[in-house]
Amino acid sequence: MRPGEVSLAHLGVLFLDELPEFQRPVLDSLRQPLETGKVDVARANAHVVFPARVQLVAAMNPCRCGHLGDPSLACSRAPRCAANYQSRVSGPLLDRIDLHVEVDPVSAADLALPPPAEGSGEVAARVAAARKVQNARGLRSNAELEGEALEEFATPDEAGRKLLLQAAEAMRLSARGYTRMLRVARTIADLAGVREVGRVHVAEALSYRRQSPRA
Repeated sequence: MRPGEVSLAHLGVLFLDELPEFQRPVLDSLRQPLETGKVDVARANAHVVFPARVQLVAAMNPCRCGHLGDPSLACSRAPRCAANYQSRVSGPLLDRIDLHVEVDPVSAADLALPPPAEGSGEVAARVAAARKVQNARGLRSNAELEGEALEEFATPDEAGRKLLLQAAEAMRLSARGYTRMLRVARTIADLAGVREVGRVHVAEALSYRRQSPRA
């Protein structure tokens, strides 16, 4: 038995482009390593555990043709084709992906715009500072927060807690999704250099959460 891509990417980034084009069983096999950070392979004569703590980054078009939202280019099956295409990624897998970000197409006019006010160097400095704070908690990252540590460091203030509870009911967040939102909110607060998780951090974390069907 040999380690697969998810184990070879241990403590690194696993990037999957055109996510719905992968076979459904392959995608669903990622659920265990994303949850536990390891892969258990059981065979008749052996049982092997491979490490698989990765940062999963995935990209996908809204539909197979990639032109959903553009009437001049979209196929004749829109918008049903988009629903069918996106449903190839199961709800349980989406539940394990913390940030869901929709990116609009880049036009030629966008390329002519001036660079953003905050450059890559400034962003990298903020990330490094946030990681330093997380390391001081005895963690590699907030993704490892659980149990008493999660309650100690990621519990939001009263306004943030109320918002999270309201959103959990409205968005039908699973227990896993609720916990992941706490970790994301904690990370957003760390990037802002704030000690306590507030309502604004919870709101931003929820804005990255896509409400997906259960499967």
